[in-house]
Amino acid sequence: MPGEYRAPKSRSRLGEYHWFCLEHVRAYNATWDYYKGMSPGEIEAQLRQDTSWQRPTWPLGRLGGAYLDDETLRDPLHVLAAGRKRGRRKRPGEEVPSELREPLSTLGLKWPTTLQQVKARYKALAKRHHPDANGGDRAAEERLKSINLAYAALRAGLAGATRLAAAG
Repeated sequence: MPGEYRAPKSRSRLGEYHWFCLEHVRAYNATWDYYKGMSPGEIEAQLRQDTSWQRPTWPLGRLGGAYLDDETLRDPLHVLAAGRKRGRRKRPGEEVPSELREPLSTLGLKWPTTLQQVKARYKALAKRHHPDANGGDRAAEERLKSINLAYAALRAGLAGATRLAAAG
């Protein structure tokens, strides 16, 4: 009479079975050791493979990154492009806020900057372009107006960024 219970023939042939009755499969299973004959290193390697079901794994963000290009992706809102690597990855806070780009260029500053740097640059430019220092020159007066607007925008923008950083 053929057995109703299957048991693997060996570690290398897990898809092939012996068929036993209930009493004999219990005896077989009690003596069978999957790891018998393996070194501690081989056992460790087997356990590591078992954590991913013997499937290959990659660190997050590395699989397929080289195959994505602008031709392959149609991303009119640039949602996917934000996560792709383009040279050195910028740290949080290194990306210039769009509303501060023009004021920074007006004052001749680079991002990231501090409020102290902005104040020092503003004072130097205000002294240089003040109409009284330039004999009432209209061009200097217009330049001073744009410097004042840029300074106000940077002061407000940096204060907002400081509040966000403190809250986050």
